[in-house]
Amino acid sequence: MSSLTKFSSFSLVWFLHFFFLLMLPLLCSSSSSSSSSYIINSTEEFRHYTAISEFRVLNRRSLLECPEPNPFLQVNISSSSGISDEEYVNVTVSGVLIPSTSDWVAMISPSHSDVSSCPFYSLLYKMTGDLSDLPLLCHYPVKAQFMSNDPDYLSCKKKECKKYRNDTCILTTCSASLTFHVINIRTDIEFVFFSGGFETPCILKRSTPATFTNPRTPLYGHLSSLDSTGASMRLTWVSGDKEPQQVQYGDGKSQASEVTTFTQDHMCNSSLPNPAKDFGWHDPGYIHSTVMTGLKPSSTYSYRYGSDSVSWSDQIQFKTPPAGGTDELKFLAFGDMGKAPRDLSVEHYIQPGSLSVIKAMIDEIAAGNVDSIFHIGDISYATGFLVEWDFFLHLISPVASRVSYMTAIGNHERDFVGSGSLYITPDSGGECGVPYETYFPMPTAAKDKPWYSIEQGSVHFTVISTEHNWFENSEQYDWMKKDMASVDRSRTPWLIFTGHRPMYSSQSGGLIPSVDDEFVKAVEPLLLDNKVDLVLFGHVHNYERTCSVYQNECKAMPKKDGNGIDTYDHSNYSAPVQAVIGMAGFTLDKFPNNADSWSLSRISEFGYARVHATREEIRVEFVNSNTRKVEDSFRITKS
Repeated sequence: MSSLTKFSSFSLVWFLHFFFLLMLPLLCSSSSSSSSSYIINSTEEFRHYTAISEFRVLNRRSLLECPEPNPFLQVNISSSSGISDEEYVNVTVSGVLIPSTSDWVAMISPSHSDVSSCPFYSLLYKMTGDLSDLPLLCHYPVKAQFMSNDPDYLSCKKKECKKYRNDTCILTTCSASLTFHVINIRTDIEFVFFSGGFETPCILKRSTPATFTNPRTPLYGHLSSLDSTGASMRLTWVSGDKEPQQVQYGDGKSQASEVTTFTQDHMCNSSLPNPAKDFGWHDPGYIHSTVMTGLKPSSTYSYRYGSDSVSWSDQIQFKTPPAGGTDELKFLAFGDMGKAPRDLSVEHYIQPGSLSVIKAMIDEIAAGNVDSIFHIGDISYATGFLVEWDFFLHLISPVASRVSYMTAIGNHERDFVGSGSLYITPDSGGECGVPYETYFPMPTAAKDKPWYSIEQGSVHFTVISTEHNWFENSEQYDWMKKDMASVDRSRTPWLIFTGHRPMYSSQSGGLIPSVDDEFVKAVEPLLLDNKVDLVLFGHVHNYERTCSVYQNECKAMPKKDGNGIDTYDHSNYSAPVQAVIGMAGFTLDKFPNNADSWSLSRISEFGYARVHATREEIRVEFVNSNTRKVEDSFRITKS
């Protein structure tokens, strides 16, 4: 069978999977009319946008007529004179006549967003199955909180008399305050008070729009490696200003930035409506990128970025990675991190473990234990809600601004129907890899070919895209084969292969399996042929380690060393060791009661892999980010 025929058959299988998921509510319904009512204005029409909640489907809810206006209502915020780059904003709602559990406040941006109706997008709504002619909430809220987050709200402990009769209060109103964590997203913001819950929202009052003190501030700088020399580092950051800026570094050196951006027109073109082009769009500002050259590997420097006209970042200390072919490398690796709110807000997609993982990694870097980081897919989980990229970049900035932050693409960055991705599920929400490749420029050959290799210390990394064609004789397959065959083991004795979707997992994954047998069939022989030592994947949200495995069979088992640590002897190579490390943020996947013999360690806790590679051994530790304890460790050695 030719590669093209395999690809077509493969796409058909995944289309049938996806089609079945969309049609499942219809199949389960007793009549076509009840099926329609089940889909329209429900969570079911959003299955393909990857995360379902009442909050997530707000922009498809029909708005009810508001009750009689309340003349006492006010929405006030603590930062009326301008919001800093990061601030906890207090929002006070006062004048409430009858507090309700269904009352809530949304943060919207930009402030001119029409959150009451969206008539120009009615066609897009109908394409999703929403046939209502009533006004719809068209612009997606950045975040939201129920008023009951203030414990005094429902009991009306904060009272104010609004009307007296004969010195007796005859009308009392209630108030409450909420705290929102706000970062500089450049566009102005507004807080809107709703009643009716997330299901049937009704606007009651809006705050005065608030602006950021400096929307052009350069922010969220993060580093990446261009090559294997350790002598240059790319710095990428975000600003509201389109004019080139600078990075100043080392002993008086500077480099000007190249500036780019993306628009709604760059998002996926498909018959399927998507958040990225429609209700999840947020202006990304301008992405600046430049290269610091003339550096020495394994060395510490400082830098700042910006310009006199827009302001400068703080002075930041960073470390270059060791050059390829040298003796030692210390790196952290993980997948599927995303982000989580630093307040009590509901957001469309929350990865609860991300905060503890970032905090632990900040401490690792501060202790000098990290040369670089590898984040292998499912990066921000923005999935078409573009403002989430800003929150993710803000989250990782304390680590990504100090060491090389290397990435691989995942399904939630790339996949969408009719976009050329191998899997046709719309997991990217219409992004089609555009924001990812703009924010995280890796040393790839071309746009939408997000595979590359790099050497650091004693390790050669082969980084692939599981979301692009990897069938035999495809462009990526040929590149993988050539890249791994070219590794000089006298220079880099260790070969680590990494991507997003795994080859081995005890977690089945349901209708869409966690492991794609076609991927294993096509690519696993390359690993064995090229004597890959360690394979790191994400996608499944837990930690799992294998024996030296090939074709579901243990070709060798580790032996305990003097400290009781599992040790794989690759002096007599048999097969790769594989590990799933997708436990860095997304809600954890539990393991089944039974596991195959190739599965040696299974842990469902948040954390990351800490790896130390010398010329003689690789030591891998799974660190629980909440306890900081090493939950699993193993060694791979060579004589």
